[in-house]
Amino acid sequence: MSSIQQYLVKLDEDKAGAEQVVKETVQSLETRRISLLEVVQSLGEYINDKDSSIRSKTITYLSHVINQLPDTALSRQQIQVLCQFLCDRIEDGGAIAGLKKLQSLGRFNKDMAIMTLRALLEHFQDLMIRPHSQRLQILELLHDLMLNHRAALESLGSEAIVGITDLVSGEKDPRSLMIIFSFLHVIIVEWDIAAQAETLFDSVFCYFPITFRPPPDDPYRITAQDLKSRLRRCISASSHFAPFAFPQLLEKLDSTSPNVKKDVLQTLAACASSYSVTAVSNYSIILWDSLKYEILNVQEEDLAVEALVVLQAIATRLSNGLTSTSQTTKLARYLKPITSECNKQLQEPQHKQAKPTGQILCSLATSSSIALLLIVKAAVPPLLTLYQDADSVASQKALLEVLVQIYNAAVALDQTSGMSAPSTDFEQPLAPFKHRLFELFSQILMSTASEEVSFRIVALNGLLRLCQIRNYLQNSEIGLVVQYLDEIVLTADPNGREDVRNAAIEALVVISKLKPNLIMDITFSAFMAKLPDLPSGDSQDYVITLEGLARLSIERSISDTLIRRLLNKLENVIQTDGPANYGQALLSTIDYVLSRRDLSTDSNLSSYHGKLVVALVNRAALASVGSGPQMLIEPMTLEILGRLVARIIRALDEHKRKSVALNAYTFFLQDGSPFTPVLYTNVLPEKQRLTMILSTWILASVGSAASALYTTDDENDLDSLLNELTRLALMETVPLIRHYILKQLALLTNRSSAPEGPSDAFKVMQDPIKAAQIVDPTPSMNPTPVVFWIAKALLLRLERTDEVLDHVLGQLSDKVHGAASARGFRALLAPDEILSKENGAIIRLLARQKVFNICVPRIATDFRTAEASAKPNYLVALSGILKDFQTEVMMSQIDTLLPLLLQSLDLSDQEVKAATIDSLLVISQESPAAVEGHVQSLTRRLLQSAADPSKNVAKVRYNAMRCLQIFPGRVKETVLLPFRNGVIRGILSALDDPKRHVRKAAVECRAAWSNMDEPDAEE
Repeated sequence: MSSIQQYLVKLDEDKAGAEQVVKETVQSLETRRISLLEVVQSLGEYINDKDSSIRSKTITYLSHVINQLPDTALSRQQIQVLCQFLCDRIEDGGAIAGLKKLQSLGRFNKDMAIMTLRALLEHFQDLMIRPHSQRLQILELLHDLMLNHRAALESLGSEAIVGITDLVSGEKDPRSLMIIFSFLHVIIVEWDIAAQAETLFDSVFCYFPITFRPPPDDPYRITAQDLKSRLRRCISASSHFAPFAFPQLLEKLDSTSPNVKKDVLQTLAACASSYSVTAVSNYSIILWDSLKYEILNVQEEDLAVEALVVLQAIATRLSNGLTSTSQTTKLARYLKPITSECNKQLQEPQHKQAKPTGQILCSLATSSSIALLLIVKAAVPPLLTLYQDADSVASQKALLEVLVQIYNAAVALDQTSGMSAPSTDFEQPLAPFKHRLFELFSQILMSTASEEVSFRIVALNGLLRLCQIRNYLQNSEIGLVVQYLDEIVLTADPNGREDVRNAAIEALVVISKLKPNLIMDITFSAFMAKLPDLPSGDSQDYVITLEGLARLSIERSISDTLIRRLLNKLENVIQTDGPANYGQALLSTIDYVLSRRDLSTDSNLSSYHGKLVVALVNRAALASVGSGPQMLIEPMTLEILGRLVARIIRALDEHKRKSVALNAYTFFLQDGSPFTPVLYTNVLPEKQRLTMILSTWILASVGSAASALYTTDDENDLDSLLNELTRLALMETVPLIRHYILKQLALLTNRSSAPEGPSDAFKVMQDPIKAAQIVDPTPSMNPTPVVFWIAKALLLRLERTDEVLDHVLGQLSDKVHGAASARGFRALLAPDEILSKENGAIIRLLARQKVFNICVPRIATDFRTAEASAKPNYLVALSGILKDFQTEVMMSQIDTLLPLLLQSLDLSDQEVKAATIDSLLVISQESPAAVEGHVQSLTRRLLQSAADPSKNVAKVRYNAMRCLQIFPGRVKETVLLPFRNGVIRGILSALDDPKRHVRKAAVECRAAWSNMDEPDAEE
């Protein structure tokens, strides 16, 4: 039996066997046991068989053999023969794969490429009715021919263009279209298409606009945007398309679909950017006439932005290679009707068209320096005249905003051009208006009534733009602007508005990057002079000054000087035991400035370690025993100082962090000092116990170096330390101190190097009082916080998760500690400043999700069997778990959650209610079908939550209105309509709510329910 006979026998039932036959044939050819001529001759009776399937399989066999031969195995003559052979039998199927291989060979020449293309064009005019797999093969062959034999195909000229466009017309499959757009783009860009431009344009534009939506789980991952991008590239590829593209695109701009309009505008921008200057110029005025309505009568903001992009693209293209400012240039002719229209619109500056008019001028002026010059000449003088004649502040403000937008364009050009400083009017067309505008902006900013906030901000932005243009203002003029801004920042607004002051600070930040020396010489000096050594009375004016200094400290030289000065001020406050709130403000400012720097590479790190970590911590410890300034032992001071020293310690090397860790409880004090560490002592004053705040921050920031504190071969091992911290937490009566002790306990538990945490941690969690060896516990001693903080530490590292959760969930039914345990779930997975990755805590990626997936079903199950008095505990615990979870996690348990959430709305706990409504809001948005069966219960409970301010806080009332508002439009109207009248009546009381934002939400909610259609009478 010959090879072809074996192949045909095995192909349908034993594909692997058929492949083996092909391999054996290839091996025989390579070893020259048979020749290629013999292989072809062996096909004789089968290649001419009356059965088309046998002919197809025979050609497939030959193609498989060709594909598996080495690239150098065939001579040019053999390739020629095979190419002719396959082209003659191209309709039989299987030939395409062989031709695809042949055309990739180096000996495949121009004549063979032409032969192959003509065979394709001749035999596949019915391509669109063939199976997609076959169409795709043919298109891939065509693509490869275009890639490897472009010149050969191009030599056919119109024959190839017409043939290819006819061949591919009507294709709809996205994979095929991606290939078609790819090789058509090559033809459009590289070939002479003048005679066939309309034919080619029609072949691609027939697909515009793309409305393809990929099916779910599309294995090919072809998006609508992929198709749009390739189609747009074809449409914009040749100026020969301009007479067809612009009119037809403008016609489609009348579409009512925002997506189609956006696609049209983006395609127009692409065409304007790539077509020749002449082609763009011929249609520039027509395009302006159509686009101006999209901008001036804006309905969709994003469409107006896209239209502005098109106008700018036209101006940029017409500016290409332009060196003349003559009014006869194509750019000038394009801009003339636009500036005329803009000047006309600005005659009524209070109308809504004033703002988009400014956007048009800014967009065009940004396109090139010549466009800016033409825009300035045509628009700025009329603007200044209109400003002088304006009879209201609103009109003046609208006109100034347009002026500022033109200056925005000048700044943008200045920043992107990279040119040297301008020296002529051509390079800086705004030079003639400098003094007049500087005076105008300055006068408005400093002399206008403080109530005119927005007017003053416009003037402030104008002055900032003047400063941003290189070499436009002299240093003395920029210095004057800086003085104005300083005065605004340092002077309290009598109306209590912060808008102008915030804008002034932002402007100073911008100027500090351009002229840091001016900020240092003027602003820094002015601000520091305003900062007192000690504040007088209860005045807190220094807060504004410190905020300004902190936000300005971006440049390294400024921030270094600021920290030195602030440390001097802080030293004065400490030495005189000045007001604690002033010291806290100074420490907060230093912390903010250091937070914006990479301290690990800071040359001053050692200095900060000595002056801030060692010295201040040392003095705070002494202050706790009355041997230092008491402002340092204030709780808020200790918290701020803790954050500050932690930031510095984290940047230290391992050796220094170990040194710091060893002093976490002794605070760098020598033996014989009056300070006694809190650990292992029974009775200490509250001020001394407050130092545990600092200890916690220090231990958090040292990371793994904390292990230097304890060893496993003496009484100071980790388990002993945890037991002692548990004792201190149970005995502590001050909530803040207890809170930090608990954080410290959790941190050390979580960061333990043992695979399952400290050996006694789980025992401590099971019975904290026993672990602390407290013989006679008081009734007020509550072990629940200890339980939950240790549980948090273990859960974050996913250690003994099932046992830990079983224990804490079991606490919910406890008659003594059940309510406290329920509240403990709020902190169980909440982000924590101390127990964070930044501080070396072990936080597993799936910890939160695993806890959620275990807790929610368990709470639902236990809730059903719990005693009536314990049921609220489960609902409170559930709200605590849901508080910090993302939508997708919550939705996985929606069927379990909904009944519980509904009952949570009946609780009196306002925090639980607010959290529950937040969860319902998410569920209603993401899965409206899930709430359809609960609409009656939901609407009743939400209306109750929205009413009666004496029972429900404003947050609950507002969220209830928002939740009700989203039902119409998401939940089926047929489900909602029976409850519409009842909901509208129930909302009435909220319309008189004492809080404005609740009243506003009630109005919007009533409108949403009122706008639903009434059911038909027949129904």
